Amino acid sequence: MAIFDQDAEQMDREELAQMQLERLQATLTRVYKNVKFYKKKFDALGFLPEDCQSLEDLARLPFTTRHDLARAYPYEMFAVPLREVVRIHSSTGSPGHPIVMGYTSRDLRHWAKLAGRILTAAGVDRDDVVQVTLSYSLLTSAFGIHYGVELLGASVIPSGPGFTNRQIQVMRDYRTTVLVSTPSYALVLADEMEALGVDPKDLHLKLALLAGEPWTEAMRAEIENRLFCAALDHYALSEAMGPGVAGECAAHPLPGMHLSEDHFLPQVIDPATGELLPAGELGELVITTLTREATPLVRFRTGDLVRLFYEPCPCGRTLARLSRIQGRCDEVVIVKGTNIFPTRVGQILRAIKGEEPAYQLVVGREGHLDYLEVRIEVREELFFDKMTKQREMLQEIAHQLAQGIGVQPRVKLVEPGSLNRAQETSPLVIDLRQGVC
Repeated sequence: MAIFDQDAEQMDREELAQMQLERLQATLTRVYKNVKFYKKKFDALGFLPEDCQSLEDLARLPFTTRHDLARAYPYEMFAVPLREVVRIHSSTGSPGHPIVMGYTSRDLRHWAKLAGRILTAAGVDRDDVVQVTLSYSLLTSAFGIHYGVELLGASVIPSGPGFTNRQIQVMRDYRTTVLVSTPSYALVLADEMEALGVDPKDLHLKLALLAGEPWTEAMRAEIENRLFCAALDHYALSEAMGPGVAGECAAHPLPGMHLSEDHFLPQVIDPATGELLPAGELGELVITTLTREATPLVRFRTGDLVRLFYEPCPCGRTLARLSRIQGRCDEVVIVKGTNIFPTRVGQILRAIKGEEPAYQLVVGREGHLDYLEVRIEVREELFFDKMTKQREMLQEIAHQLAQGIGVQPRVKLVEPGSLNRAQETSPLVIDLRQGVC
């Protein structure tokens, strides 16, 4: 089996630990000198970068959260001058302002190489034609994979999301061998092929490389059976970099995605206490970046519930393996591959109407596509005698919400008093999807 970077991916574990420590010390020095947020945190603990003499010392430092990153909007977490930042991405998956991530030229080179690792591990080579249906936007969704494909010398089709009929035509006519999408969209493509009478066996697909939302082994089996290709998982974390953090190898004889530990130092903690958990235990993934220049992160709480495994893999890689994401431990809900903070919906509604109405998020699935419905209690200022005016108001709310959270919602008015969230019968979020994580 091909390995993109044998020196790093097959490194002796003791040698890897020494590299991690050296890179961690450099990262702590960088953030202490250049990021006010971290200097303030370290000073409050009486901690200096040189106090880090072992990897275990990292546990002495506080966590970084999405709330911290949102409050730093736009550039307060940057560790380099803006003139050194050559790319800026942002994520709507935050409780307030967007989370802004910067990249230096070196960051982008690392990103492409790490994506190259994931692609090679999945079985992609220079003879492949890779169709990327993820979003080319402020989100990081498509970009890491795109440049990783080019680095391998393979052909990339930047088709972006949507236009399912056209996606299938491109897949057929351009002889796509690798599909990059969310798991749910892979099934949407399978549904549309069936409706159009297109036989997937007549295509050239050999691999679906999937990420962006929770999915199950049952979904993997359905995708493989309906598209007649292998379906592999990869982990993309926008705040740490984007696609390329971890991915399954083509053999995947053992559970989990190989995580690039020479660039990302993982910890798994008890989400309630913050205490470190031993290998194999289920807990919240915490990531410290080891090579990021523009926006390094120290002990970033991802909110993802995972396990870490360290047994050697028959593929020859010695890197730790990250389990499939087994849920969330925060209030984030994932819809169409986008992280949404329910409280962000309330902030947007308050900005529109001057005060926050009672509201509720309902997430469901029609066919293989997720939907988001925002229910709002009727009040005098949200009710009009003329249906035309009321419809315009709902359309405006839906538009503003879509701009703020990155997903187009349905907006529905409900009876006064029906959304008393003090009662268990009216939680803030209702997830009607079954078996999604």
